[in-house]
Amino acid sequence: MKHSIIVLIFILAILYLPTTAYAHGAKIEYTVATNIEIVAKYDSGEPMAKAQVSIYAPDNPSTPWLTGTCDEEGRFSFTPDTSIPGTWDIQVRQAGHGDMIHITIDEGSVSGSSSSGYSTGQIIIMAVCVIWGILGTALFFKRRKA
Repeated sequence: MKHSIIVLIFILAILYLPTTAYAHGAKIEYTVATNIEIVAKYDSGEPMAKAQVSIYAPDNPSTPWLTGTCDEEGRFSFTPDTSIPGTWDIQVRQAGHGDMIHITIDEGSVSGSSSSGYSTGQIIIMAVCVIWGILGTALFFKRRKA
């Protein structure tokens, strides 16, 4: 019983501590003019310098239409072929970390959505899984001692 209370207090303390965790997620932002410019950064705000960029056209999503490398500030720009309307996928990767965004091009107009970050639902599910894992491990070792 004493161990269970200690474990519960420990878990509650961890959950209520104000911390920021960076797991090297990535975030891609873009602007549109005559070309599309992306800026890729890690969650910490550090630019993804020299990251690999792959651009996939809507008519061939399995083979990159264009590949390249971000500059030192995580920037990369390109001019899409406007004769190929649809959703263009832009993937940025570096050392196993990265992200992908989707930009829709329809006869001269461009819109997009980023897949960066976690939704509130994903965060809740991850927190529940962590708590479940900690409690399960604590109960497993408590059972072994008895």
